[in-house]
Amino acid sequence: MPHVTEHPDLASAELETALRGGPFHVALRAAIAARGLPLQRVQHHLTRHGVKVGVTSLSYWQQGARRPQRPESLRAVRALEEILRLPEESLIRLLAEAPETADGDRPAPRSYRSLVEASDTLDRLRAELDWTPDGGMQTLGHHERVRIGGRRELAGRESEHIVRAHRDGVDRFVAVHHGDPGCRPDDMAVHALENCRTGRVRLDRETGVLVAELLFGTRLRSGDTFLFRYGITDGTAGASHEYVHRFGSPGGQYALQVRFDASALPARCHRFTQFSPAAPRAGRQELAVSEPHRSVHVVEPRVRPGTVGIAWEWE
Repeated sequence: MPHVTEHPDLASAELETALRGGPFHVALRAAIAARGLPLQRVQHHLTRHGVKVGVTSLSYWQQGARRPQRPESLRAVRALEEILRLPEESLIRLLAEAPETADGDRPAPRSYRSLVEASDTLDRLRAELDWTPDGGMQTLGHHERVRIGGRRELAGRESEHIVRAHRDGVDRFVAVHHGDPGCRPDDMAVHALENCRTGRVRLDRETGVLVAELLFGTRLRSGDTFLFRYGITDGTAGASHEYVHRFGSPGGQYALQVRFDASALPARCHRFTQFSPAAPRAGRQELAVSEPHRSVHVVEPRVRPGTVGIAWEWE
């Protein structure tokens, strides 16, 4: 039996149009707005229905940054139809009609705000590893190499760090990897490549965040410098369209290189920056893919809080 529509705003043309034609995230956002419920209240109602979904996941869903796919997430969508007093199957139908992995569909770019919202998850995972954000060290240099595979997927990345300890006893680093929408953190792998070894690994399936402890095998004294390198094998999501690195504090040089498989070269690439959730993306500059190396790169001599990224378009 269809759920009874009691809230007058649900009859609005915007919501009716979204429910008819989608996409899913627009319909969900319109329905939540029509009910006038903050996401915390939506989460509370879901809990009363016996479904556990984080506020961050709900935010991702209504932004279009992620789509519910797992059985528990689909249970949540059905519960949302009841909570928001929508016709049965109205949201589920939109998910079925426009699967996230559909060819040619470009997902919404990961917003700065979505990266910030994932910080709740990141804080929890870091706390499990007894890690503070700066870890007692300053980054002097960070060179990151991203690989895009033949399926246009984020195949993996390598990071090389040069750090300086600002207190005695620093003996590890906690690396963070934020996969593309639809990724499977369980199937990712962490590789300690130079001057470190892998310790504990924690992950969150809903947000696609993985954190890994890299052990130095020595204790640094204040003022000591250290160089280490590690890699992440991913390849678990669909087509990738950008790579973004967020900086929470000022630091040294950052270099980002994106290399494409010979069978999957993009039509266009550009770099961008964004320095606050409210600010638009800025600093756009077109990047030409070098023929022999199939790569593009950016270099920031000194980073400041915000994001630096490279985006690309497929034909």
